[in-house]
Amino acid sequence: MKNKFVVSALLAALVSTAAIAEVNSLRGDIGTGEGNEVEAVKKIPHSQERLGLDYVNQPPLIPHSTDQVQLNPSNNGCLECHDVNTYRKANAPRVSPTHYMDRDNKILAEVAPRRYFCLQCHVTQVDAKPLVENEFIPAGKFGE
Repeated sequence: MKNKFVVSALLAALVSTAAIAEVNSLRGDIGTGEGNEVEAVKKIPHSQERLGLDYVNQPPLIPHSTDQVQLNPSNNGCLECHDVNTYRKANAPRVSPTHYMDRDNKILAEVAPRRYFCLQCHVTQVDAKPLVENEFIPAGKFGE
């Protein structure tokens, strides 16, 4: 039992030493040590024009702020406007019918648990430069 404790303590010391090692940012060869300034959070307009999609099956971007939207296991604020029963009153896009299917394609009465947390796939659109260079070319404007 004492050996297990010693091994665990040594392992913890090794892991904590590795955690102190210098880590580089996605923004380039700038270390994440003291003195680095964090870039300001992008301002998201209250509402903006919806952007088209860049590829087939891309989750649509959210054209409004989600700061005040509650999204937790007991409440999904997105459904207050986007649910099939409320989207017309809110003049909002309806949740896709695929979100009401389980993994066996069985139709459910409520949003499927695997699709419940909207912000896993859908992100708020913001005009921001990419963190890293890429050569992505949109495959067309499927959402227009």
